[in-house]
Amino acid sequence: MFGEHCSLPSEQTLLSHPPKTGLRCKMVLQAVSKVLRKSKAKPNGKKTASEEKKVYLEPEHTKSRITDFEFKELVVLPREIDLNEWLASNTTTFFHHINLQYSTISEFCTGETCQTMAVCNTQYYWYDERGKKVKCTAPQYVDFVMSSVQKLVTDEDVFPTKYGREFPSSFESLVKKICKYLFHVLGHIYWAHFKETLALELHGHLNTLYVHFILFAREFNLLDPKETAVMDDLTEVLCSSPGNSGATGDGASSGASGAQNHVKER
Repeated sequence: MFGEHCSLPSEQTLLSHPPKTGLRCKMVLQAVSKVLRKSKAKPNGKKTASEEKKVYLEPEHTKSRITDFEFKELVVLPREIDLNEWLASNTTTFFHHINLQYSTISEFCTGETCQTMAVCNTQYYWYDERGKKVKCTAPQYVDFVMSSVQKLVTDEDVFPTKYGREFPSSFESLVKKICKYLFHVLGHIYWAHFKETLALELHGHLNTLYVHFILFAREFNLLDPKETAVMDDLTEVLCSSPGNSGATGDGASSGASGAQNHVKER
């Protein structure tokens, strides 16, 4: 089972940490409104070459964090803690924080502005319980993700919280599935809604959450390198600071950059 004793106090405050108050409320609202007007100009699935500039890769933005903590040390399995309990505690925490991060820009992620669940040159489809491929808008996809993950993390047979309950034999594969979906949501926030996140001054929170999530997934091999290749450029920049492992280790980055004009479907 897993419980509160596995939770990390520092992690619990990642997204509850108040953003900087450099802009007055009125100025923030004006900035967000301006971004929203631009976002409505063209669906994110049909961006022009100039619009596809990855603003989130600009040095002034990638340097932003809400903490200088070395996450490489934070993700390591502590002594005397069961692996499944550690995976369960962290996976649940990431789910809540990524859901909260998405909620900050959810009003900008609509069926009109985000007609597909797109991340760079990749378009994601949802697969229902029967394995049927479902084409949906980004907000619909995110809703499917959050609803299905919520159902799993609150299921006592999958994420047991009571003493004496055992984790299912398929637990690790379920955690990997959850991480894959959560990665898609993070990727979409960067790709389609970073300007809104920037206007809200929450890019430091987003960067910190992304680094922690990626390093944790790497530590326990929870994400397929082919799955994360779409964001390798950002991962390399954010996770290459001292104390963090920045190498992708699979050579996928060069392959991804060579196909920027080719839309992939997953």
